[in-house]
Amino acid sequence: MSSKPMNFKLLIDGSMIDGVATVDIINPADESVIAQSPVGDEALLNRAVEAARRAQPAWAATPLAERGDCLRQLGVAVAEQEAEIAQLLTLEVGRPLPLAHYEAQLVQKSCAFYSEQRLDMEVLHEDEAMTVTLLRVPLGVVAAILPWNAPLYLAINKLAPAVLAGNTIVLKPAPTSPLATLKLGELVRDIFPPGVVNIITDRNELGAALVNHPAVNKVAFTGSTVTGQKILESAAKSMKKVTLELSGNDAAILLPDVDVAAIAPAIIFGAFFNSGQICAVIKRLYVHEAIYEQVCEALAAGLSQAVMGNGMDPDVMFGPIQNAAQFEKVKGFLEEARQTGKIVCGGEVPPGKGYFVTPTLVRDISDGSRLVDEEPFGPILPIIKYRDIDDAVARANASSFGLGASVWSADTALAEQVAARLEAGTVWVNQHCAIDPSIPFPTSKKSGMGVEAGRAGLLEYTNLKVVNVKK
Repeated sequence: MSSKPMNFKLLIDGSMIDGVATVDIINPADESVIAQSPVGDEALLNRAVEAARRAQPAWAATPLAERGDCLRQLGVAVAEQEAEIAQLLTLEVGRPLPLAHYEAQLVQKSCAFYSEQRLDMEVLHEDEAMTVTLLRVPLGVVAAILPWNAPLYLAINKLAPAVLAGNTIVLKPAPTSPLATLKLGELVRDIFPPGVVNIITDRNELGAALVNHPAVNKVAFTGSTVTGQKILESAAKSMKKVTLELSGNDAAILLPDVDVAAIAPAIIFGAFFNSGQICAVIKRLYVHEAIYEQVCEALAAGLSQAVMGNGMDPDVMFGPIQNAAQFEKVKGFLEEARQTGKIVCGGEVPPGKGYFVTPTLVRDISDGSRLVDEEPFGPILPIIKYRDIDDAVARANASSFGLGASVWSADTALAEQVAARLEAGTVWVNQHCAIDPSIPFPTSKKSGMGVEAGRAGLLEYTNLKVVNVKK
């Protein structure tokens, strides 16, 4: 990336414009200032929504194949700019550079997948007396509110299906990690008609105005359950449609027949990917008593070899917590873990700059402790002992969250039987957090409402319309 100062602007109605102010964006690895991000206000937000409203009828009338081609072009543009985008993600999120490239590649895959989708009319019934057809029609203007942990992938998860379906969109990235999304706006500007995609940033004060705006027809949000509940309450007043991907507290169950040495690296990756700052990584590890000691030792040995540090360092596997506020929350969980369990690996907050917590394993802990019952959203994994599978399933299902889960066993058929009993939107077998833009990612319980990704995610951005013709 060039050493010259980076200049970021908002995207409103096809133009890159300044905000009303700027804020410093902090590199969580060393607390240095990466760049200044523009900040919008309610007047600029209203301009963005109005631009989307004006552009929507013409965009909906654009042939679907042309809308898909714009997405295809966007994917190509992201591929051409992947190196710069990945570096931006590492600088603002803290994720190791190879995993930032992975996020940029998921964006490309999402654009490619949705560019090939179709929403053809379906004939439900036809005879001499009547023809009934089903149509999928756009909703109008979509408001997308993004989190700080995987900003670009979660942006495209909303943008791509929304615009393919004929909607226009206003994206609001998180205040602490807006840069890669603003960079995406530069690419969008040269591909999509003005007003189809708009991007506005804030200091975290414009969300309510965006959700409540009378011209917004749907809200798509990824973030905490508490905020999601507030959005749902607000959206209900005007009957806006919503998609909410919220907090998770994913359980992984290890059956006693697993090859502990073989699966240990996958468990570490599944729990500590992005330093635990992903809603669908392993947050609770239930281990059968017969292999409990072995699992604790194997995971501790694996983590002891991992390098934590600045994500730009090629040897680094784990980066920092993304922002200062979350850093304080994770440290609070860490202190409680010391009181309710035994730390067998990590548990340190290194001195100096950066929001670092060493990847931490906590054993001899059980349900009822905050670390098990809540989501720390950081690199701390509780390892919980169980005696029989019915007990493990019951304890995994006792959570009010139900985003993802996994079962690990040498007996795949048995693992599938256990998976069928777990209450989660996605249950993986012998893997965890294996996502792909083509695979639906549904939610359940307090982990959300609706579906992201896959064809099911596309349909979330449409209304079903029946045309019933009497002959």
